[in-house]
Amino acid sequence: MDYNKLVLNTCTQFLLLCLIVLKAEEPSGDGGGWSLRSDVTLQDEGPCNIDVLDSSSLSHQHFIIRYAYSRPVILRGLTDNSKFRSLCSKSSLLEEFGGRRVRLSTANTHSYRKVDVPFQEYVEVLLRPQSADALGSGPGTGVPFHWHGPGFSEVIYGRKRWFLYPPDQEPHFHPNRTTLSWVTETYPHLPEAEAPLECTIRPGEVLYFPDRWWHATLNLDTSVFISTFLG
Repeated sequence: MDYNKLVLNTCTQFLLLCLIVLKAEEPSGDGGGWSLRSDVTLQDEGPCNIDVLDSSSLSHQHFIIRYAYSRPVILRGLTDNSKFRSLCSKSSLLEEFGGRRVRLSTANTHSYRKVDVPFQEYVEVLLRPQSADALGSGPGTGVPFHWHGPGFSEVIYGRKRWFLYPPDQEPHFHPNRTTLSWVTETYPHLPEAEAPLECTIRPGEVLYFPDRWWHATLNLDTSVFISTFLG
């Protein structure tokens, strides 16, 4: 079985399991154990041309009028997730759920081959940086351009760079190429009119994107995140 072609379809499957752990440890200052000295990191966070707001300054009415149906927005200070972060540390997840099976799938638009493996095997064997010729599961990975209903995405550990286009502006990309290849080969040569909305979000920041907006992601570090999609 060629695990090099597999990446985690979504962190939601195992992050949600954190919620049933009853006793939390103190929040870790080492990135939850996910960011190791040997990790490959990508330093280019790129520009941020998406509105970034303190959640306390955004009313429900303002959100509905300005963002809900028309543009993405990044919110800071929405919740205190320190306890949730401790539940999602590497050691906590491995201790509680190392034997559970998680579902992996190829990360492209048209091919979704799925394989179930123990979570501990994913973390200790398959979790590694992206390379030019094989898919990995750490820094440099991400989901190529796609769209679906509106949603929120929060980073728990690491940094995640987002690229977004409105529904009527389909980006130029190859469905079976990685986001990393798009960033290195296509992105630098885009005309100004075809530049995406983009921003890198960090722990504690939540990105909202409206219905049918094209989006792709690039993990700059080994990242843990949780996404909620709205019906």
